[in-house]
Amino acid sequence: MQLHVGMDAPHFELADADMEMFRLTSFLGKKNIVLYFYPKDDTPGCTMEATEFSDREEDFAGFDTIVVGVSRDDCISHGAFRDKYGLSLQLLSDTESRVCKKYGVLYEKEVDGHKVIAIQRSTFVIDKQGKLRHVLYGVHAHKHPDEVFNLIKEMK
Repeated sequence: MQLHVGMDAPHFELADADMEMFRLTSFLGKKNIVLYFYPKDDTPGCTMEATEFSDREEDFAGFDTIVVGVSRDDCISHGAFRDKYGLSLQLLSDTESRVCKKYGVLYEKEVDGHKVIAIQRSTFVIDKQGKLRHVLYGVHAHKHPDEVFNLIKEMK
């Protein structure tokens, strides 16, 4: 099931790279959230996207917005990925795909003749009231953080 603009963002809590719990509800009324789903730590496209988001952290912060990445990698992998590239954003671990399912970002693809479930690179902009303001499925990594920043700047 895919989500749509105007819906309430599905609530969740997941552990980050430091095994601290991130709760979507703790930001209600305080921050906009860019929640982006990516396939795998330390792969070319995912590294590009994460470093571009990280490089714009202060720009997003200027608009009361935090950026949070989610993949099915574990917390240890996230920590190594973050530290290797000096990433400043929070990376959340969804090893059981619970949040991926809530946000409708999983799809089936074929790899070496076998069907596997993968994450479709997707981004959700959630406003301070917990509403989905932008729903972007199947995005391209390169320059995507710039596009998302422009969407944030247009929000009132």
